[in-house]
Amino acid sequence: MISTIPSNPACLGVFDSGVGGLTVLRELHRLLPEVPMLYVADAAHAPYGQREPDYIIQRSLIVAEHLIDQGARVLVVACNTATAHAIGALRQRWPELPIVGTEPGIKPAVAASRNGRIGVMATPSTIASARFADLIARHAGAAQVFSQPCPGLVALIERGELETPALHQLLAQLCQPLVDAQVDTVLMGCTHYPLVQPALQRVLGEQVKLLNIESAVAQQAAKQWQGLDLAAATAAPMLLTTGSADALTQFVQQALAWPLQAQALRL
Repeated sequence: MISTIPSNPACLGVFDSGVGGLTVLRELHRLLPEVPMLYVADAAHAPYGQREPDYIIQRSLIVAEHLIDQGARVLVVACNTATAHAIGALRQRWPELPIVGTEPGIKPAVAASRNGRIGVMATPSTIASARFADLIARHAGAAQVFSQPCPGLVALIERGELETPALHQLLAQLCQPLVDAQVDTVLMGCTHYPLVQPALQRVLGEQVKLLNIESAVAQQAAKQWQGLDLAAATAAPMLLTTGSADALTQFVQQALAWPLQAQALRL
């Protein structure tokens, strides 16, 4: 049975397994400061990148249904892993709802590379997905793509370890294969990774271009929202989490300098 969109006050819904999607939310709020936004961090079930596909689909459907019940008229899947495995199921469940996914931008990475050697850092689940393989097949062309799974990186970022010895050690380990491959462009294929971009840039070297995709995702979502011609009043984003509300509040205040209070969500 196809679910319908309820007639609640309109908002723009965004979700991720944790804090990574905040990079997309930040860009969305910059583009649409007058639009009410509701963000769900499914932290109690994070990281998605180390979960089985069926589990990711199940959690994505549950979180999306909550956002839609709360009035989401555009849904942003601000998670590469959830996009890779669950966006098809989401679009099948809510075919009338604009749903914007988050995928590694292989095409712009190819355009940005000088030597045709591109690195993609992503969660193990994203890299193992058929959707990721299809992106490479469709857009890589003659370029060589070196895929680097990054187990453990999201967990460190979720704990707020953005400049710690443990983070630096893990980044050095993860980046070494890309350095050895002499890539000149690296795509951050997870919305969490821009939160440690300065540390990542230092490990890769200043000669390597680092690309993220939150701006493109936010622009697409903004276009979808504007196409609905909905009235909106200025509002700060609302943050919900299935994990610790205090931890998310502390993270957004320290990492993003947002004076927002997160609320706990049982889902």
